[in-house]
Amino acid sequence: MDIKGALAAAVLKLVGKLPLAWARRVGGLFGRLAILFRGEGLRVTRINLKLCFPALDAAERERLARRSVVNTAITGFEVATLWRQPWSRSEDQIVRVRNQQLLTEGVDEGQGVLVLMPHTGNWEIFGMYLATLGPSTGLYAPPKIAALDPIIRAGREATGTTMVPTNVQGVRALLKALKNGDIVMVLPDQEPETSGGDFAPFFGRPALTMTLAHNLLKRTNARCVFGFGKRVEDGFELMFLPAEEGIYSAEQNVSLAAMNRGVEACIAEAPEQYQWEYKRFRRGPEGKTRLYARN
Repeated sequence: MDIKGALAAAVLKLVGKLPLAWARRVGGLFGRLAILFRGEGLRVTRINLKLCFPALDAAERERLARRSVVNTAITGFEVATLWRQPWSRSEDQIVRVRNQQLLTEGVDEGQGVLVLMPHTGNWEIFGMYLATLGPSTGLYAPPKIAALDPIIRAGREATGTTMVPTNVQGVRALLKALKNGDIVMVLPDQEPETSGGDFAPFFGRPALTMTLAHNLLKRTNARCVFGFGKRVEDGFELMFLPAEEGIYSAEQNVSLAAMNRGVEACIAEAPEQYQWEYKRFRRGPEGKTRLYARN
């Protein structure tokens, strides 16, 4: 028996019973404890913010780092609640949707829409909502703890999303969905394997950036938009943002740079809600960096 897996699944189910307001309170408490005990997330967040916002006042940057750590912890608890509660309840927690026409115009025209969802705010509720607007497909990598797989998969598929594996077959499924005029969801700010990425500016620094979105757009007539679920007092504000024209460029470096600027635009809407603890710059054009090494 996998005791660790069973315990993790039990904890996730228990947290999932919390109302959203309580999930946020408990998540905020864990975030503040992470700050108190100087966790790894805070250390990496400080490094990333210094790299991305060098002109920002040091005191303000530290305040942003602390808010980010708290928000990241809150996201984890929110996600458990969203996966476990009925969609009707989650839908009631969406207080407004901004610029949805950026997506629906493409759907209505049967064009296919590639939605790029950075790790800002709560991307899970955004993805669940997308599936209510039309047939939707997203990539899915099973968690390292196998016991969590059925819980996570059930949560992400609750509104009808088709989850496909992160391999060649999965990419083919994404292409087919876009050509059928469906919605495809991709997280654009994860560091890929070197074979699936190239370096492009991200906040002025070279970052290994996935080429998947560029390849999908190059091979289809799909429209591209950005989006995320911003955390607000009474629930979530779902935000759609336009992609720059450059993202459709046949030149890969132009497309990747435009995509990263789109991610930056999403972050600008709620900088404290971005997952800054991710080691986005651990590899550079010359190889592995020491940006995150402990002194």
